[in-house]
Amino acid sequence: MLQEVNLKVTKREVGKHSAKQLRNDNKVPGVFYSKNNTGINIAADYQSLKPIVYTAHVKLVNLDIDGQAERCLLKDVKFNPITDKIIHFDLLGIVDDRKVTITVPIEFIGEQPVGVRKGGKLQQVFHNCKVTCLPKNLISSLQIDVSKLDIGDAIHLRDLEFEGLEYALPLDTLVCSVNNPKGKGGDEGGAPAAAATEAAAEPEAAN
Repeated sequence: MLQEVNLKVTKREVGKHSAKQLRNDNKVPGVFYSKNNTGINIAADYQSLKPIVYTAHVKLVNLDIDGQAERCLLKDVKFNPITDKIIHFDLLGIVDDRKVTITVPIEFIGEQPVGVRKGGKLQQVFHNCKVTCLPKNLISSLQIDVSKLDIGDAIHLRDLEFEGLEYALPLDTLVCSVNNPKGKGGDEGGAPAAAATEAAAEPEAAN
């Protein structure tokens, strides 16, 4: 399921002085990129950006630019290195027939795995995954039900059933497994996929 949020912005003037004044007024300068890569300089209220920026979930932004409606995703955001406040953001417009690439978080759902109740340990190999899809197949996170996993069971990307998603990693990449704890005839497991972790977690909102 894709979460949605509404964001109202206004067009702005370009320039360092203008950007500084906006920030003094508790607003954040940004750029909206349309399907033709045309940039529109915009500004948003600082508080209204928080639900879009301070979250691990992908959110569809229903954008209002001075009355002009657009659908978009967060493309990039910059923070003040000292205060960690948002100082700039970019939004990418989406259209129904053009694929987008996003990084989505992996979320485990369901009850505690069967194998964990027997004393095993659930190991998550990576926490984010880059996917490419059409806007109609966008999701806020990869929700994976792990409740039926027993000791020795594992989930790979090929086991996931999300319509229309193309994964940046090979389909045999291990996502998670339930292993015997150390000292009980097993090890921590999951090592073969460790090299893929950095690639999976590379932060990129969209291309």
